[in-house]
Amino acid sequence: MVVRIHILGICGTFMAGIAAIAKQAGIDVSGSDANVYPPMSTQLETQGIGLSNGYSASHIDANVDYVIVGNVIKRGNPAMEYVLEKNIPYCSGPEWLYKTILQNRWVLAVSGTHGKTTTTSLLTWIFEFAGKNPGFLIGGVPENFGISARIGNDPFFIIEADEYDSAFFDKRSKFIHYHPTTLILNNLEFDHADIFPNLDAIKQQFHYLVRTVPGNGLIICNAKDKNLEFVLQQGCWTPVVTFGGERAHWQAKYLNEAGSQFAVFCNGSQIGEVSWNLIGKHNVENALAAIAAAHHAGIDSETAMKALQQFQNVKRRLEIKGEKNGITIYDDFAHHPTAIATTLAGLRAKIGKTPRIVVVLEFGSYTMRVGTHKDSIQDALTASDMVVCKRPDSQNWDLENVLQHFSQPTALFDSVDGLVDGLVKKLKPGDHVVVMSNSGFGGIHQKLLDAITS
Repeated sequence: MVVRIHILGICGTFMAGIAAIAKQAGIDVSGSDANVYPPMSTQLETQGIGLSNGYSASHIDANVDYVIVGNVIKRGNPAMEYVLEKNIPYCSGPEWLYKTILQNRWVLAVSGTHGKTTTTSLLTWIFEFAGKNPGFLIGGVPENFGISARIGNDPFFIIEADEYDSAFFDKRSKFIHYHPTTLILNNLEFDHADIFPNLDAIKQQFHYLVRTVPGNGLIICNAKDKNLEFVLQQGCWTPVVTFGGERAHWQAKYLNEAGSQFAVFCNGSQIGEVSWNLIGKHNVENALAAIAAAHHAGIDSETAMKALQQFQNVKRRLEIKGEKNGITIYDDFAHHPTAIATTLAGLRAKIGKTPRIVVVLEFGSYTMRVGTHKDSIQDALTASDMVVCKRPDSQNWDLENVLQHFSQPTALFDSVDGLVDGLVKKLKPGDHVVVMSNSGFGGIHQKLLDAITS
């Protein structure tokens, strides 16, 4: 008998991964969403998963066995109200994933405010390169795989462990459900202001996560992050190894400024060198964490370093969307000041001091829209030569005043089309235009390429 499920909020990066895994498990999957854009909508189509636009109750088949509820769904949603009124069984995505897939697997979880998607992709590729067939769920589409999730037939399952809440009826962070044996703690800063009132609330969730790791597991922690140090001091029952700092177990020596070549050290001894396609010191640290996690699962570091040299980046991570008349257009998911700063620093190191970096910034996340990071956004954009923004739809803070204090030229537009029209007049050959947003941004990348003329 075929099990039938319907997923509410299916186009989110996490829920699209759930859909793919369920489909691979032989489950009949359908879903609804009101915000559909690539790459997840494309992934669902290629998987043959039925997708309905909007949240009409009619989208839920009368013979559905249960409904998986994404964390974007709230009370009052027509489809959710129908589920409650008809007493249809439902659960959150993380709960379904653990009970159906993870319970008997060796889970390697990658947590942190930044770098989760890249580090999870790196770790997954290391396993694949080593001849494993791991299951994985990643909050993006790694180019080495072309899909964000796979059930796999290996004991190992690698997952991007998000601190965002599970569902409107389960306010625990998603990662509490995963019960990892190997846990990467990449970094910890304030984010998700719509969920967490302050940094301490996020630290509390990370402490709960640490509590779930068994004594025969391993925690791999960023040695330079004081917030993570505080979390571990609240109680830790698992061995810890560190990466990144001067006294860390795993360290790197940068062989060039861009971070595309580096030497790897373990416990003070050099064990090899890596030359790869990624840039930025933040990505080097992501690589160290991935090497350490793979080592814990039995993959030798030499194999891991060879894998990194064949790693292709994740879509929307400084992804080149096109080049026209000597102007390069990038798509980047960064939407937190720290992520913005590290990404731009890496690009600057790669292209040198002369070419202009033009940042096109959308304040897409709730935390950015409400101005939580307004006092740090200027410093985050230091490496840029021009900053162009789209006005947030629900802005309740003075963005114009913030932009006035920038040393580089800035511009603010009310619409995507207006932004494109205004920006192309200022671009010149050699420019690197980095579009930073966590949404589809109205198809702005192609619109810019189309608007650039000879």
